[in-house]
Amino acid sequence: MDTTQPSTSSDSIVDLAIIGGGPVGLFAAFYAGLREMSVKIVDSLDVLGGQLATLYPEKYVYDVAGFPKVFAKDLAAQLIEQGLQYNPQLCLGEQVMTLVKEDWGWTLTTNRAVHRAKTIIIAAGMGAFSPKMLPLPNAREYENGRGLHYFVKDLSVFKGQRVLIVGGGDSAVDWANMLAPIAAELSLIHRRDGFRAHEDSVKKMRQTSAKIKVFYELRSIHGASRLEEAVIYDNRTHVEERLTIDNLLVNIGFANSIGPIKEWGLKLDKAQIVVDVATMQTNLPGVYAAGDIAGFPGKLKLIATGFGEACVAVCNAKHHIDPKAKVFPGHSSEMK
Repeated sequence: MDTTQPSTSSDSIVDLAIIGGGPVGLFAAFYAGLREMSVKIVDSLDVLGGQLATLYPEKYVYDVAGFPKVFAKDLAAQLIEQGLQYNPQLCLGEQVMTLVKEDWGWTLTTNRAVHRAKTIIIAAGMGAFSPKMLPLPNAREYENGRGLHYFVKDLSVFKGQRVLIVGGGDSAVDWANMLAPIAAELSLIHRRDGFRAHEDSVKKMRQTSAKIKVFYELRSIHGASRLEEAVIYDNRTHVEERLTIDNLLVNIGFANSIGPIKEWGLKLDKAQIVVDVATMQTNLPGVYAAGDIAGFPGKLKLIATGFGEACVAVCNAKHHIDPKAKVFPGHSSEMK
């Protein structure tokens, strides 16, 4: 499905503008359609789907209801189909710069256009994000097809290859599980003996052919025209080991910034927007937040919980616009 549509900007006022076209934003658009709200989706990316489409399309997602496991790209495609069925206006490749209160609602000014909406849902995920780069002086030499990777967009690149993964979080562990069956050799190093990943994923990784080395770190990488060797070391003894590799996959975290959002007058807690968990409303009337960008006590940053937050935000936005409309609309199976 082609979602790279041009910006749709007009003087009309929509019921709801959703900032963010990732999983939570798309589900919010769908649910707003159920509630017969007119919707715009504004996203700085040129495509819908968020991280599912841009960071790890070939990775399996396991913790979404209804899917024992599903490729991120396939989940994104399903969410896009669902989210667009009520024909929201798409304004892609636009970063929202300012948010201004009006008598009738809010004006959003982006780097390309001006949009008007009675209510807002901010579903911007982690904000603008980029991977933490490998802190080695020659790392850049091996990017762009020469063996060093921060994302996996095509699993076939690693088929029959000798692969080293650096990291101990969900991404590193998930990629180990995905690549172990197709790589000729797979090693994973982590600087500690504890993994910051789902317990079941770690258990499955330990059952693969992957060589797991804890308390190991990367010292240097080498190669002529492309990556050929990595030097790792035990951070307890500092004893080195040389590995012959074809590809290095680095998953050591992301740097993220919420950008202009911090200038909109929202109450923030670090990089999250503080919301009332009962309504998902921010400190600004008619402005809601859902997904990773929203913060409250006990928050879990999961797609699964983000879907529920989107429903709460949409229903309260509907009630904000029309106080006669019930917050709870009834079950979808009962709607006509």
